[in-house]
Amino acid sequence: MNIALIIAGGNGQRMHQDIPKQFINVYDKPVIIYTLEAFQKHPDIDAIQVVCLDGWHEILIAYAKQFNITKLVGVVSGGENGQASIRNGVFAIKEKFSNDDIVLVHDAIRPMVSEEIISDCIAKCRLYGSAVAAIPCAEAMLETDNKKTSNSIYDRDKLMRTQTPQAFPLGKLVWAHEEAKKKGITNSVASCTLMVELGEKVYFSAGSEKNIKLTTTDDIEIFKALLSVKKSDWLK
Repeated sequence: MNIALIIAGGNGQRMHQDIPKQFINVYDKPVIIYTLEAFQKHPDIDAIQVVCLDGWHEILIAYAKQFNITKLVGVVSGGENGQASIRNGVFAIKEKFSNDDIVLVHDAIRPMVSEEIISDCIAKCRLYGSAVAAIPCAEAMLETDNKKTSNSIYDRDKLMRTQTPQAFPLGKLVWAHEEAKKKGITNSVASCTLMVELGEKVYFSAGSEKNIKLTTTDDIEIFKALLSVKKSDWLK
């Protein structure tokens, strides 16, 4: 089976809004519902587990009923950081599914994830045992120690910009979080970084520039623009 693990445990301080960014309404629909709909509509996704900020569980469940998110199988609380939130979700999934099932960890605030990205993530994980949505780095990269100046370049050809979903077999994710606890790794920023910190190799799957993460109000404006346009017929 393929289970989407949607991480919605953050409070969105960088957005400077009165409600968490995953619950901001865009065109009369909360951001998180756009994300859930992408996995609800995908034929290969069997279930959806959400890690949600405390105080918002019932609101999320009500939204899921309103927008017919029938694949939702559970909602659990987030942790003190991203790693802890993912761990809570993984251990909740462990109670219902088998170690060979694939878990796609995805940010609730990446609502533009496409069917193609989800499909490639599942396929690559089945083939290689892991899949991290990623895109090449197109910008010039400079190293800095102070965020103000630089006098050194980093080769962008050696960099990939990771996104979500990030897929692994459930058993592998359980192992990683148990191993992290033993080794005192407590604040790895993503599933892929946790695996690398534990000495594991990860494989890339298709990402997209449109698969944006809504972190600032500028990102909300970009999201609204992306919702309102479609690819021109002449573009290959």
